[in-house]
Amino acid sequence: MQKPSNHKKESKRIESLKSYLVLDTESEEEIDNLTQLASEICETPISLVSLIDENRQWFKSKIGLEVNETSRDVAFCAHAINEKDDLFIIEDARKDKRFFDNPLVTSHPYVIFYAGVVLKSDEDLPLGTLCVIDNSPRKLSDKQIRSLKTISKQIMNLLNYKKSMHKQEELRIQLVQKNRELERFASIAAHDLKSPLANIMSAANLFSEIYASQIDTQGNLLIDSIEKSGQRLKLLVDGLLEFTKIDDLSLITKSKVDLIKLTKDLTKLIGNKDNIKISLNTKLKTIKTYPILLDQILINLFSNSLKYSNKKIAEIELNVSENSSHYLFIVKDNGPGISKKNQTTIFNLFQIASAEDQFGNKGNGIGLATVKKIIEKLGGKIRVESEEGQGAEFHFSISK
Repeated sequence: MQKPSNHKKESKRIESLKSYLVLDTESEEEIDNLTQLASEICETPISLVSLIDENRQWFKSKIGLEVNETSRDVAFCAHAINEKDDLFIIEDARKDKRFFDNPLVTSHPYVIFYAGVVLKSDEDLPLGTLCVIDNSPRKLSDKQIRSLKTISKQIMNLLNYKKSMHKQEELRIQLVQKNRELERFASIAAHDLKSPLANIMSAANLFSEIYASQIDTQGNLLIDSIEKSGQRLKLLVDGLLEFTKIDDLSLITKSKVDLIKLTKDLTKLIGNKDNIKISLNTKLKTIKTYPILLDQILINLFSNSLKYSNKKIAEIELNVSENSSHYLFIVKDNGPGISKKNQTTIFNLFQIASAEDQFGNKGNGIGLATVKKIIEKLGGKIRVESEEGQGAEFHFSISK
């Protein structure tokens, strides 16, 4: 018996094989079906998807064979991966000096006929074979060989697809971890900034009160600038804390929300009867959800409509409906609208659609990012529909 030698690029080949994360995994119906098809087309009792690692051949899929693996030293497939041709055929192993005394030939499963098509990675490295086996000598027709090669390509397509899905999942996990780290950093940084920021603002206010009469106009303008900058930074810090703190829904409970009362309460909280009008359009009287989170969503959306309104009275219409799994909301206003180029970015952290609101204040790009984060935690989605000059509609859902 002749033992198979290592592939000329063995280390890279093993690295490539392991990158598929397929070794020692459960059988899969899609691959098993293709293995069965190979056996039927070639009319052989045994068909295998065999992968060759450092010491063994392991069967990802097997038809007509009970064992899951064999030693690499006796594996026909370990010879096949070293061939220049992608097709390796032994018509009668008993007459081949490499295999005549191989234990797989002289005892169960009595491999006499073998035909294997090499399975190659995208880097053109052999991973193993799709092989068909019989315990009597035979030949394959040209049609059977073409079919075997076609099936082998489909098996590699499946393996490559699953490899791609593994990579995407790894990237998703890495992204989730990085987001958590970023949110934790933002939370810690915001907490650490609050105390010195409060001291700066208090000192500026106190200085202004005590020494206002002793400071010239330019000095008062500088003090006013410090106070405004401090206030703007305070809003940014508060926004960051708000964005990072809603993570565990188990800490809060669902309860009934009276939609009419909710609308009245938010109207009083956000503005006054002279500058805002909020109307409710719904057939529902109550919904069951997390009141504190729904309040945060609507306060942010209503406040934005008021802040960026270009009308004497900001008119906001709240529509609420439901389907079998979600509550559906539309917040519609009569404001200046949102340009198409900004509609895809306004929910991203620190993205600002307008330089200043109607009061001359700059936004921080946290409010709508917070809204999106809360809605997604509640099992929903949010999108905006708007034409410049024709107001905006925010459509969002939350699960029941």
